[in-house]
Amino acid sequence: MFSFHNLLVNHGYLLLFVYVLVVSLGVPVPVDPLFLLMGAQAGDHHYSFFLSLVMALTPALLGDILWYEIGKHKGRSVLSLLCKLSLEPDTCVRKTESAFSARGSDALLFSKFVPGMSLASVTLAGISRMPFGRFVLADAAGCTLWACAYLSLGWLFHKQVDRVISFLGLYGRRAGLVIVFALAIYVAYKYFQRWRFLKKLRINRVTPEQVQELMASGCGLTIVDLRHPAEVERVGFKIPNALVLRPEDLRSRSHEIPREHEIILYCT
Repeated sequence: MFSFHNLLVNHGYLLLFVYVLVVSLGVPVPVDPLFLLMGAQAGDHHYSFFLSLVMALTPALLGDILWYEIGKHKGRSVLSLLCKLSLEPDTCVRKTESAFSARGSDALLFSKFVPGMSLASVTLAGISRMPFGRFVLADAAGCTLWACAYLSLGWLFHKQVDRVISFLGLYGRRAGLVIVFALAIYVAYKYFQRWRFLKKLRINRVTPEQVQELMASGCGLTIVDLRHPAEVERVGFKIPNALVLRPEDLRSRSHEIPREHEIILYCT
């Protein structure tokens, strides 16, 4: 009969490869726990640490190269799709653009550690026309750092991980149900956060037509463009007289916004 223990012990490399590939293609589920499990299995001498690393890196790189090419050929329109897939819709682009602006290709070294940044970062690398060789080197280094970190943690603390797994009953016949239930709870919680964020956004939304009417009426109005300055420059247009501010600068530069004005914010 099927059990997670049998799947992990008998088909661990295949499980790791397929799972990482699925996540790299855009399915919003965490892969870090599986790295910990495979690291623990390597610590128990059931698997090779090096082969586990290869089985993690190969699908991760394949998925990232695919999204890089999509970004390169489809442009910024693909970012809207990524935000729909992302469980962190309010930060999936903003954090990535800020990181790229500050660090360039070095942002790929840590993007997989930050929720919502992984797919957006490799896609933005394609959109910004980063040279392919440079992208592969930076992304491979980032994937290696990411996979090594979690595999090493599992390897170093394999006894503790084994005890936790045994306690949760993941090695029994109910393993599949436990894993599916845990993933469902995680995804449901993230989508609840997303729904709450979008509901709040809808309550405070103003239409372009309403903005145009306000501008034509001559009433006191300040429009704040929260897009990253690099995006504004790349796109080449903005609402006339809009004040370009990054979200993190709103507080420090709030004195630039007249207090008696109505304020409208817009972003990516």
